[in-house]
Amino acid sequence: MREAIKEAARAWWHLATGAALAVLCLLMAGVALFTAVLTLTVIGAGVLPESVLLLRLLAGRERSRTAARTGTPVPEAYLPLEGPLPARVRTAVTDPGTHRDLVWAAAHAVYGMALWCVSLVVWVCALTVDGVWTGLAGRRPLVLPLIGRLAGLETDWARALLTPAPSAARDAALAARVEQLTATRAGAVAAHGAELRRIERDLHDGAQARLVALSMRIGLARRAYDSDPATARKLLDDAQDQAEEALAELRHVVRGIHPPILTDRGLTGAVRALAASSGLEVEVSVTGLDDHAGSDGGHGARAPAAVEAAAYFVVAEALTNAAKHSGAARASVALTREPAGLRVHVEDAGRGGAEAGERGGSGLTGMRRRVAALDGTLRLTSPRGGPTVIEVELPCVW
Repeated sequence: MREAIKEAARAWWHLATGAALAVLCLLMAGVALFTAVLTLTVIGAGVLPESVLLLRLLAGRERSRTAARTGTPVPEAYLPLEGPLPARVRTAVTDPGTHRDLVWAAAHAVYGMALWCVSLVVWVCALTVDGVWTGLAGRRPLVLPLIGRLAGLETDWARALLTPAPSAARDAALAARVEQLTATRAGAVAAHGAELRRIERDLHDGAQARLVALSMRIGLARRAYDSDPATARKLLDDAQDQAEEALAELRHVVRGIHPPILTDRGLTGAVRALAASSGLEVEVSVTGLDDHAGSDGGHGARAPAAVEAAAYFVVAEALTNAAKHSGAARASVALTREPAGLRVHVEDAGRGGAEAGERGGSGLTGMRRRVAALDGTLRLTSPRGGPTVIEVELPCVW
């Protein structure tokens, strides 16, 4: 009897909160009427998207209640309310998810209150009937389980009304995908612009300046050749040194665009070279990739060039940050071939505290944008005290 009362109390509380939500749905009906009048006058059209957001909030609360009661989440599918006001109003009016929420709110305002009232009557009958039937006869309760069935009926109706149709779910998923691609495209454009500015700056401040100085020294050597051969020879020696420095600057710029070592030695060889020159004790592990894949691809699998370049720059930036900022002496890099792409795992034993997002510094921001441009994902875990873990997944076809 005690367990039956506890279960009935939990079910009744679910019905009671549903009744409170039904009252809010009744108030929402007044808000909807007020919004409709304002929208018809055009002047108050801006209220419509906000009212739809309020309706979504109520429906979301019902989804949470139903999921908590049944243990199974209720899916949702909404078109994003973004952009200028006319677009938001058009989305609010045409969104199938909003239509389902309206039907649910109207129905829940009736059955939510009705089921709660019925549960009060059942409680009175249960305490009388089950008190005698269970207390005196020692039998299982007969009436108390009906409260749980009422709660189950409410969750079934809520799930049926709030579960989006397959077409609406596809439209919402497509809209979310378009929004994600728009954001990643903007990030890719920004990363591309930053890369072009970096190349221009490197060429202007490095190779171009050295080539101008080289041209001037060659001109001075030509003038001094007949009158002062020793000075001319010295100028030519300096010009040769500057030519070599200019070539080194150009190689550095080329490596920043696409490291030649990727073509020559493949991703695994390039990453091992990075590890050897990082100044840290780096352990590199490779799974499913050819350790010696060259320009012909070797005998193992190689990812597309863009994926290899992104993975290379992720490892390079992660090891650079570890050497400069983390205070770590050791790090590990793991490259793993997966059916859907390439996984890169970089971990250092430093002090941690790195931040993701736009506040994470230009290096982490550039890394995130480079990965997002390939529709990949980047996860950064860096608690205070370490360790810092960067895990990147880059989709590709093998």
